[in-house]
Amino acid sequence: MDLIFLAVVFLVLALVFYILGARGIAGFTMEIAKILVIIFIIIAVVTFLFGRF
Repeated sequence: MDLIFLAVVFLVLALVFYILGARGIAGFTMEIAKILVIIFIIIAVVTFLFGRF
């Protein structure tokens, strides 16, 4: 699966959990989404820089 797709899924889950009142789980899923986006950006930059070699 795509990292961005997983990040969006976790973001939507965080919003659903926040609406339902489970703020602890919402914060946890938001942290996972943030980590996935950071990993995606790092991999994209590394691929862009070293992909030509």
